[in-house]
Amino acid sequence: MTRASVARLVGYFIDDALSADQAADVRARKLGSAFDERALLAALLASRRPGAIPDAVLTELEELLAHERDARGRVEASNLPTLAEQGTVTPAFPVERVAFWRGDLTRLRADAIVNAANDRMLGCFVPGHACIDNAIHAAAGPRLREECAEHIRRQGAPEPTSHAVITDGYQLPAAHVIHTVGPIVQGKLTAHDRRLLADSYRAILDAAAAHPDITTVGLCSVSTGVFGFPKKPAASICLDTIARWFEEHPENSLRIVISLFAEVDEDAYRAALSERTSA
Repeated sequence: MTRASVARLVGYFIDDALSADQAADVRARKLGSAFDERALLAALLASRRPGAIPDAVLTELEELLAHERDARGRVEASNLPTLAEQGTVTPAFPVERVAFWRGDLTRLRADAIVNAANDRMLGCFVPGHACIDNAIHAAAGPRLREECAEHIRRQGAPEPTSHAVITDGYQLPAAHVIHTVGPIVQGKLTAHDRRLLADSYRAILDAAAAHPDITTVGLCSVSTGVFGFPKKPAASICLDTIARWFEEHPENSLRIVISLFAEVDEDAYRAALSERTSA
């Protein structure tokens, strides 16, 4: 995609977001500075409410997102080695079904990836915010926000905690997104917080298993960002829930990829797995 294409998209979404006077002011400041137009486009899209986009504009935007997706490269979920294939032996844990992967879920080619959503289901409206919700919506494009908005309109209420909703993946490598609203931890971690997080992971696995086209799922660390759930207990809850779910569904062949985005995530999950091994 050319710089001209990005510039056209920026122009449309400036006009879409602002009054004529505000748009003219933004253009004047943009032309007089070293504006990063792609960053501006990302900010305009992040802060945009759901709503119709002309077909020609949407096509050009989705071509840009597809080009960027291909440039980032895709990682095949089915090619990532499971824990068993890496030589891990852990009693009462499905090491043959689970892979640990230090990577970005927006690059994972899987049947579904998981989004840690908020109860509006519309993504993060803070431009540049480093949360998985923002990253997924930015890579998927505005049709994901529109589908989520339609779900909330039909439901007539915010999304409850610990449920799971499946949408299309749009410009993501993943075919679908499984959205869940995890618990918000305020103060000391409680038994109720722990149950809600386990319920979120169980809902994700139940939804994936019930969908005829989902056999590979990329998990994120639900609630461990701005929702405040401590990473180490969250990792243990995730692994415990996966273990119990496969005990209850021994015939199921879901393949789970747990995305360990940062070193602190990898440390938490490796420690949680080690504790299961030594238990």
